[in-house]
Amino acid sequence: MQGRPVIILTTTGAKSGKIRKTPLMRITDGTRYAIVASQGGAPTNPFWFHNIMADPHISLQDGAVVRDYIARRVEGLEREKWWSMAVETWPDYEEYRKRTDRDIPVLVLEPLS
Repeated sequence: MQGRPVIILTTTGAKSGKIRKTPLMRITDGTRYAIVASQGGAPTNPFWFHNIMADPHISLQDGAVVRDYIARRVEGLEREKWWSMAVETWPDYEEYRKRTDRDIPVLVLEPLS
């Protein structure tokens, strides 16, 4: 994605129960990751967002490292902090925000011990 690093998010299909893998921009504070359900500014959330809402236990691959995480949607000041980091990583997120009337969800992934 224009030379920027990506992660591979693995979720379980909410309806199908099948494993789903999705490449997303790499947004991290060194321990946790954030994922942005922008879908390019479409009027609906991406399928992986619905999968996570049904089962927040996910797997994430960053390079050769694969770990399990629990996802949670963030709001308020915490969302703004992560949104700023996301836009710094991928400036197109701000353009996506302008294309839609929905509040683009931001989720933080906390590592499982």
